[in-house]
Parts: sequence; C-alpha cells; structure tokens
Amino acid sequence: MNVAAEVLGLLEARRESLAVAESLTGGLVAAELTSVPGASASFRGSVTAYATELKRDVLGVDGALLAERGAVDPDVARGMAEGVRRVLRADWGLSTTGVAGPDPQDGQPVGTVYVAVAGPTGSWCERLQLNGDRAAIRTTTVNAVLTLLQQTLPTGGGTPGESPTAKGREDSGGKGCLQP
Repeated sequence: MNVAAEVLGLLEARRESLAVAESLTGGLVAAELTSVPGASASFRGSVTAYATELKRDVLGVDGALLAERGAVDPDVARGMAEGVRRVLRADWGLSTTGVAGPDPQDGQPVGTVYVAVAGPTGSWCERLQLNGDRAAIRTTTVNAVLTLLQQTLPTGGGTPGESPTAKGREDSGGKGCLQP
C-alpha cells in the first residue's frame, strides 16, 4: 500500500479530514491523494498557491514574513498548512514550499524544501535538502509531506508530538524545522 492510501485510511478510520496547500509541487500532492479510490471520505481539497501573494491573500500567511524571508521558509510552510486547514475547514493541513529549480529563489539553493503538517494540537515542519532535477525534487517532496503526516498522526491514542515518530519535530512555538 502506498503512503497516500495509508494516510487516507488512517484519516478515514479516525473520521478526520485533510486539506493541502502546495507551492513547488503545483498540485502533485492533491493528485497523489485523489488517485486513491475513496479519497473523498477524508480529502477536502487543495489550494495551489504558487504565487507569493496567494500565500498571503488566500492562505493568510503573514505578509511581513513573506516580504522579509520569502516563500521558502519554515514559518511560511507552517503558515500555509495552518491556513489551508482553516480555509478548507479540515482537521489536518499539509503544505509544500521550496525551490525545484532550475534557479535559486529567495536566496535559497535548488533543492531546499520545507514541508509542514498542521493539526488539532499544533504544527510541525521538516526541512529537506534534495538533489536531482526539477521533476525528482517535486516527486520526492510529495512523498516527504505525506510521510510527515503519516509519522505525525497518533496511531494508538495520544496526540501529535507524543508519538515516537513525531518526536524531534518542532511544534508551532519553535523556530526552524527538523533537519534530515
């Protein structure tokens, strides 16, 4: 079973919903999720906020933060996940932001990616430094954000962050993200 199917199965069993905010992946996460039969039981939808102003105007990411740091930033990733969760009224929000290439962006080298998860008790992000061409970076990012959600979802009760696999991820009060 692939990660998308596993995540959707967990969410359906918990009667929880998921929304996605995508930048560098341009809809690939939503496509992966909707390729799973029965995805509509948990997947609410997605926002492809490729342009920086959409991150601000649609998802509610702080404009000053975007102006100061650019879109490739851990706090922007968290803000996107929290924003899509709020806007689409979902239990969980995912986000992707980063540089797929061919050129650096916002002072960040190609392959710098942040993925984030926002849930009922906080948000977590992970910083990735990926290699490969544009397609490989985007594909790896899809798998990484779905895996982050899978590892963050509590499986035996408890809350996110208490799960052994989620330990070490910074919650919404932290600065930065888990490093690979």
